[in-house]
Amino acid sequence: MTTTRLCLIRHGETDWNTERRLQGHTDIPLNARGEAQARQMAQALKNTQLSFDALYTSDLKRAADTAHAIVESMGLTAISMEALRERHFGGLQGLTIQDAPVAKPDIWQAHISRQLDHELDGGESIAQFALRVEKALTAIQQKHAGQTILLVSHGGTLDMIFRLASAQALSAERVASVPNASLNWVIHNENGWAVERWADTSHLDGLALDNVDL
Repeated sequence: MTTTRLCLIRHGETDWNTERRLQGHTDIPLNARGEAQARQMAQALKNTQLSFDALYTSDLKRAADTAHAIVESMGLTAISMEALRERHFGGLQGLTIQDAPVAKPDIWQAHISRQLDHELDGGESIAQFALRVEKALTAIQQKHAGQTILLVSHGGTLDMIFRLASAQALSAERVASVPNASLNWVIHNENGWAVERWADTSHLDGLALDNVDL
């Protein structure tokens, strides 16, 4: 049986994370704590002494800079993929989860009720987002069958991969925690995808923020 193993990493903390602000495609950098988290995560991966065959990252700065800590620590080359970006939240991008229900009540309601085909006023629907992530994940798995891969991305993107690997419906309420700089493992074999371990933050100093991008 050929088993492909992926270690999925959410980017380190940003100021918008601390403000509970929806980032989406907005290109926000890591803050100082996020940079430290990235270094701690990279060291933890190095300490496992596992051999990783490739490193993929979202092209957004917060993910790419998190991946760069792995590049510096382990000497891997980061492969940038736009398809690994967070969901585009349209009219909700830049709003906090406190302000959004007041500023954009109709769009917010569509968002929290997980209307699968609603594009959030110029954004990306859940159905479109899920298809994008699944295509990217399948392409990586097929290219690296039987290998161990690192993938740095975003909370919403990793939630989509969790749903795929655990057969959770897109319309269901989110159950997977995706903390900043967490390590999350999925595998693929002849039986399809499965979640191996999830939301490991044991390598971080202090608590990491969970994902607010539902």
